Parts: sequence; structure tokens; C-alpha cells
Amino acid sequence: MAAARELDLVLFGATGFTGALTADYLARHAPAGLRWALAGRSQAKLEALRERLGVDVPLLTADATDPASLADVARRTRLVITTVGPYIDYGEPLVAACAEAGTDYVDLTGEPEFVDRMYLAHHAAAERSGARIVHACGFDSVPYDLGVLHAVQELQAGGPVTVRGVVRAGAQFSGGTFHSAMTAFSRARQHKSVSAERRRVEPRPEGRRARAVPGKPHRDPLLGYWLMPLPTIDPIVVARSGAALASYGPDFRYSHYAGTKTLRYAAGGAAAAGAMVLAAQVPPLRRLALGRIRPGDGPSEARRARSWFTVDVVAEGDGRTVHTRVSGGDPGYDETAKMLAESALCLLLDDNPPTAGQVTTAQAMGTALLARLQAAGIGFEVLSGPLARIG
Repeated sequence: MAAARELDLVLFGATGFTGALTADYLARHAPAGLRWALAGRSQAKLEALRERLGVDVPLLTADATDPASLADVARRTRLVITTVGPYIDYGEPLVAACAEAGTDYVDLTGEPEFVDRMYLAHHAAAERSGARIVHACGFDSVPYDLGVLHAVQELQAGGPVTVRGVVRAGAQFSGGTFHSAMTAFSRARQHKSVSAERRRVEPRPEGRRARAVPGKPHRDPLLGYWLMPLPTIDPIVVARSGAALASYGPDFRYSHYAGTKTLRYAAGGAAAAGAMVLAAQVPPLRRLALGRIRPGDGPSEARRARSWFTVDVVAEGDGRTVHTRVSGGDPGYDETAKMLAESALCLLLDDNPPTAGQVTTAQAMGTALLARLQAAGIGFEVLSGPLARIG
């Protein structure tokens, strides 16, 4: 049984930029008695990280290209955190090992094709073994998934619910995020095919529906921002939570946007995104772009200290409107490491709903993770609505 294993948690990819930040967070916040370990390819780098952290934890040598080493890790622990991406290239062997061993799994992926492929290949095995496979436990997609859960709980509507999420940020995105995004953009055809296959086989909720609805560019009169649709994994994750949770109502719709104060910035952002998508389709341009920003690259601590994000969530139903906000510091690194670590600790230690297989953060942990993140300093505020409060 998983409870009888020698370790509670293994952090795989611990010596990478985001992995090291996650290790630092665990070193400071893991509860006494938690049996956790660091894992990666290089024993020397793992030893140097352990010394810097000043913690006495085991070190496990494992490689994303060596399924046997990953299976050994999965059999020895109750839960694995992985920061090793792009996940479409390196992620499946660890998911397979955890699904087979009944080991819980959390990652940082923002790659929808990878998530769909893992559902098709390993969801059934994870259901049988009891493993909870929880993707997108960082800035993709915790602020949106739990932000919408928070807003829907505040709205308390009995009928159809329409929600929009609007993200704003002042930060430098990670090299890993950039590489994952470029990989995803270059594989649009493959993603379309695997997404269609998942829709064919995935059960749908009876008597209810939940959808991610592409929005259109417009100015939001409530928020005062210009909104540009964001084609990320986040609305897909939110819609899957809506399908899994009856509290989202009989007809749930979610639209996802970036918000800017002026039309000029909105147009500039759209042009930059379009250029990135175009570059991803042309192999020489894609190689040039990927060569300029490497996975594992990241900004200085001082730069991260100046970074911030907000996600405004507006939920409408039963003739009422609730406006909530999720907010925090550096989204791509510091807060992502916090969200990832707290997701793992929540799965391990808290009283969560009974789930197995591939599940979302809202479905697997819900209000328990929401409470953890609030205690860790991420804001979840109700700005206006029938139950408005700030805190």
C-alpha cells in the first residue's frame, strides 16, 4: 500500500530552476516528519542542492529517459512532483509509472496535448490503482481553476453560470514555459487530433454541461480592461472542473482573457502572440527562438521580487454577479513553486474528496487547497457581489 512506503514525497527535477525553488519551499514549509527526497539525473548536483538547502533528505538518481529508474521512484513514494519538461517530450514515462504503482502525481504542465494523451493512455490504470494524476499545478492552472471555484461558491447560483477570468501580470516568464508554449504551438494539428479522440471516449456529466467558450476582443465595462482571448490550457482545465463538480450548475460556461488598460497594449500583445505562433510553425524560426531562451533560465531574485499577477473572476447567474480576484507575487517562478508544493502537500495530508485517475486541482483538492494557498499568502478576495468581502 502507498501509505506503507518509505517516502511520502519525491521532487523530480529538483536541480532545475523551478525545481530548486520548489525544493527551497519544501525545505522551509514541509511539516516535521514528512519523508521527502530530491531526485534528478546528477548525483553531484543533487548533493550540492541538499547542502545549500541544509536539509537531511535522501537523494534518488533518476532520468526522464530511463523508465526503469522512474518506476523505482514511483514504487518507493506516495507522491511524485515533477518539474521536468517539455512534458510532451519527457513526461509520459513518469505518469505511466505513477499510474501503475498507485502513486499520486503533480506537475506544472501547460501543454494540453500532453494532458489529453496522458488521459487516453493512463487514466484507466490510475483509476484502478487509486493514483491521482493532477496536471497543471502551477500558474497553469491553479489561479484560474481555484479562482473560478471560489467565485462559484460565492455566487451560489442554482441555474446556468457564466464566468470570465481575466489575467494581468508584470513578470518574466520562465524558459521552460516558453519552450512548452512553442512546442504546443508547433503541434496544433496533433493536439486537435488527440483532443477529438479524448472527447470521443471521455464520459460526460449526465443532465449537465460545462464548456470553455472562446471569447472575442472587447472592453469589459465592469473591470475597465480591454480583453484579449487567451488560447491556453487554463479554460480547458476550468471546464473539466465544471463538468466534474455539480456545484457549477446545470450549464456552466467559462471564457479566458488577458486584460490590458489600453487598446494599444491589447493590440501589441495580440501581435506578439501571433508572431510567436507563426515562428513556432517554421522550423528555422522555432529553433532560433528556442535557442535564445533555454529551459532552466530564470530571472534574478530581485526581479522576481518586483513581479506580480492578478486574475479577476466575474461569475454571473440567477440575476446576480460576483467579482473576485486572485493575486500574488512572481507567477512564473516563486508563486508557481508555492502552488506546486502546496498541491502536493494537500494531496498527501488533507481531507480531500475521494478521487482517482486524471483529475483537476478543483476536483481533487478544492477548498482544502484554496485554504492552503490563502494561508501561504496568495490572495482570494471577493470584491463585489451579494457576499462581498475583502480578506
